[in-house]
Amino acid sequence: MKKTIGIVGGMGPYAGLDLLKKVYDNTVAQTDQEHLDVILGSFPARIVDRTSYILSRTGINPGAAILEVLGRLEKAGADVVGIPCNTSHSPKIYDVLLDGLARSGSRLKLIHMIEEVGLFLEHHYTDLKHIGVLGTEGVRHSGVYTSILEPRGFRVLYPAPDSQREVHSSIYDLEYGIKAVSNPVNPKARQKILEAIEGLVKEGAECVILGCTELPLAVEEARVGGTPLIDSVTVLARALIREVDPKKLKPLRLGQETRF
Repeated sequence: MKKTIGIVGGMGPYAGLDLLKKVYDNTVAQTDQEHLDVILGSFPARIVDRTSYILSRTGINPGAAILEVLGRLEKAGADVVGIPCNTSHSPKIYDVLLDGLARSGSRLKLIHMIEEVGLFLEHHYTDLKHIGVLGTEGVRHSGVYTSILEPRGFRVLYPAPDSQREVHSSIYDLEYGIKAVSNPVNPKARQKILEAIEGLVKEGAECVILGCTELPLAVEEARVGGTPLIDSVTVLARALIREVDPKKLKPLRLGQETRF
C-alpha cells in the first residue's frame, strides 16, 4: 500500500515549505503522478517558540501543540512524519511527542531529524571527527547534537559565545532575521551566518551542520571555502522518502551541486 509523508510545518513556516521542496527535489519522478503524496500541516500560531521553552522563557511546552498537529496529519492520511525544526528534537519536547503518540495508539512513524544527521555523517563522512554545529541557542543549550553525535565518535564544536549570539540574531532579529525576512533572506543575516561558519572552521571544524531549519534558506552553497555544509532539512527529506518508498530516492551526490 502506498504510504504518505506528513510534514509538521510552521517552525518556521518557510522551513516547512523548504522540506516539502526538498522532498520533491530528491524524488525520482518525471511526471506529476510519479511524485510522492505529501501532506503539509502548518499551524504556526498554535506552537510556541521552541527555544523560548528550552531557555525557560515560557512554561508552555510546545510538544503539546506539535502533538496536536501530528494527530491532524494522521487523520488526513499521513504514515511517516518529519518535523523540520531542530530545536523541537530536544528531549524536553520530543519525549512529549513520543509519549503522546504511544498513549493514543498512533500508527505514525516519526523520523528523528538529528538521529538521521548522525547516521548520515556515520555513513558518508567517516573520516571526519570535528563537526561544527550552527543553530539556535535552544539547540546549543539542550545539547541534542552533542548527545547524538559524540557517542558516534564525533567531537561537536559550537560557535564562540559572541558568534553564537550573532547566529541567533540572524534567525530571530525582527528587522533582518530569517524568521522576519525569509524570501529573500536579508544579506546581513546571511553574512553573519557565513562569518560563524568561518569561525568554526578556524576552530577545527571539518564540516558544519546547518542545525536550524532557517539557516539553509540563507546559505545555499554546498561548501564554504571548501568546507562541506550538512543541511539537516535535506537529510530529513531523504529519510522521509527512504521510509515511504526507497526506490523513489535519488542517488546521493556528495560534493556536487546538491547540498547536504
